[in-house]
Amino acid sequence: MKRLVLLFVVCFSTNAYAYDFKNWETLLERYVTLSNIHGISLNVVDYASMSKDPEFQTLVEDLKKFSPKSLKTESEKKSFWINVYNIFAIKVILDNYPVKSIRVIGSMFKPVWKRKAGMVGGKHYTLDHIEHGILRKTGDPRIHTAIVCASVSCPDLRREVYLPSKLSEQLDASMKNFLINPKKGFWIDKKEKTVYFSRIFEWFEIDFEGEYGGVVNFVRQYLKPEQVKYLQSGVYDIEYFDYDWDLNTLSPVSP
Repeated sequence: MKRLVLLFVVCFSTNAYAYDFKNWETLLERYVTLSNIHGISLNVVDYASMSKDPEFQTLVEDLKKFSPKSLKTESEKKSFWINVYNIFAIKVILDNYPVKSIRVIGSMFKPVWKRKAGMVGGKHYTLDHIEHGILRKTGDPRIHTAIVCASVSCPDLRREVYLPSKLSEQLDASMKNFLINPKKGFWIDKKEKTVYFSRIFEWFEIDFEGEYGGVVNFVRQYLKPEQVKYLQSGVYDIEYFDYDWDLNTLSPVSP
């Protein structure tokens, strides 16, 4: 009897939380690789090959049947929706492939962000809904370097899934990796006395205020000591990188 109870506890503790994204991680390992586009180093996606892989469609179909109401903890919910955003951003591309940019999907009156991207638990979701209606409401600005809208200037798509058990560590790593990219994340030009940030920090500046003390104060914890020292001097202008909306693809798509 004790053995049966122990077996039940082990099984329950193994499967009781979150969603199993193992097939998503397999796809990431299979189709995401480091490359360079327009002089910017980034992780790119082999959309052409992924579009032919039945495992992606299986992933999409499985999400349709999963109820997010079964997610209990904050880390379970946050990691789940970060993964789903990234999956649905890719789904949008694959549904319209080949495309040069995610922004060409949709129209001026109904841009891609507000179009149905995929289903979870029998309910349609847009990328806007997931980003603004769910993830931003968690109050964690690190989500902005975890969700990837399939573009060159977006944060890199990680080659692993976000997990509840190590979510904070992964979010810190994603923020740090984005900030060390001098072409799209963060760069100090001492000669011109200018500090460059990704447009993401301008668009979502309000998310870094309050308890976080603003963008500059927030990013210090992820920078090198000499960079922190320069920021503390305050003698610089702040500019933002141009945002490259071209597809983060292994195989460039002609206009």
